[in-house]
Amino acid sequence: MNNGGGPDPKKKKHQRLLLLINALCLTLGATGGPLISRLYFLHGGHKLWLSAFLETGGWPILLFPLAFSKFFNKTNKKNPQSQQQEGEERTHITLPLFLQCSFIGLLTGVDDYMYAFGLSYLPVSTSALLIASQLAFTALFALIVVRHKFTAFLTNSVVLLTLGSAFLGLGANGDRPKGLSNGRYFLGFFMTLGAAALYGLVLPLIELMYARSRQKITYMLVLEMQLVMSVFATAFCAVGMLINKDFQHIPKEARAFDLGAVGYYATLVGSGVAWQLFFIGTVGLIFCASSVVSGIMIAFLIPITEILAVIFYHEKFTGEKAMALIMSLWGFASYIYGERKAELKKKKREEEISMETRVNQV
Repeated sequence: MNNGGGPDPKKKKHQRLLLLINALCLTLGATGGPLISRLYFLHGGHKLWLSAFLETGGWPILLFPLAFSKFFNKTNKKNPQSQQQEGEERTHITLPLFLQCSFIGLLTGVDDYMYAFGLSYLPVSTSALLIASQLAFTALFALIVVRHKFTAFLTNSVVLLTLGSAFLGLGANGDRPKGLSNGRYFLGFFMTLGAAALYGLVLPLIELMYARSRQKITYMLVLEMQLVMSVFATAFCAVGMLINKDFQHIPKEARAFDLGAVGYYATLVGSGVAWQLFFIGTVGLIFCASSVVSGIMIAFLIPITEILAVIFYHEKFTGEKAMALIMSLWGFASYIYGERKAELKKKKREEEISMETRVNQV
C-alpha cells in the first residue's frame, strides 16, 4: 500500500479498522435488510417498486460522513502540515467516474426490483438460494472482468459457501407459501436467480472501476461513488413507483398495515437504513479487499439470516438449514485460514528480502 521502504504500520492498522467497520456495516445490512423487507410483505405490504426503492433509498445517510469529511478538511487547511497529509483525501468524483457510477446505479436499480419481486413470493429459505448463486456468479465474473487470482483456500471457500447455501433450497418446498401458484412461484424463483447473476456482475464492475480510475481512490471517494450509484438506482425505482402510482397508495397501505401506521413507516425507514448499510459495507470491502471477499462475506451471512428468521418469524429450522450453517462456517473459516497463511508467507518473504539486502550492503 505504501510507495516504498516496507509496510507502514499506522496505515496498515487504519486499513484493518476500515475493513472491520465495513464488515460490521455489511453484517447489519445483509441480515437486517432481507428480514425487514420480508416483514413489510408479511404484514400487508405489497408494493414491489416501493420495496425496491427502499433498497437504495437510504442514500441521504451518506451525506453525513461526506459532510463531516468536508468540514474536517476545511479545518485542516489552516495547518500546512495537515494540509500535506490530508491533501490526497480531498479527491472528488470526476465526470468519467460519475458516468460509470450512473450506469452501475441503473443496473443496481434493475437488480433491486428483481430481488424485491422474488422476496415478495418466496420464503427466506428459497431466497437464500439466490445469495448462494450470487457468490458463484461473483467468482465467475471476477475471474473474467478483473482477472482475480484464486488460491486453493479461496476456491475451497467459494465452493463450500455456495454448496452450503444451496442446501437451503432443498427444503424450499416445505416452506412454500400456501396458495401460491406454480407460475408465480417459479417466476419469483427465476427473478431471484436473475438478481443474483446481475449483482454478481455488479461487484466485479465496481472493482474494475476502482482499478482503472486515473485518480487515487480514497474511502471518501468510494462513499461519493456509492452516493451516485444509490441516487440513480433509487431514481430508476422511483420512475417505476410513479408509473404504478405507488406514492399515492402509501397512506392507504399504512392504514391497512398489520402493525399500524407507525409500524409501517418504521418498517420503511428501517429497511432503507439497513439496505444502505449493506451497500456501504459491500463497496467498502471491495475497496479494502476485493469483490470476491465481499461476496464471501455476503454468503457467510446467509445462515445467520436464516437463524434470525427462525427466531423472529418462527420458520422451521430444518436439517438443510443446519447443514448450510455448518458448511458456511467451514467455508468462511477456510478463507480466513488461507488469508492468514498468505499474510505470514508474505511477511516471511519480506524479512528474507530485507536480510538479503543487508548482507549485500555489507
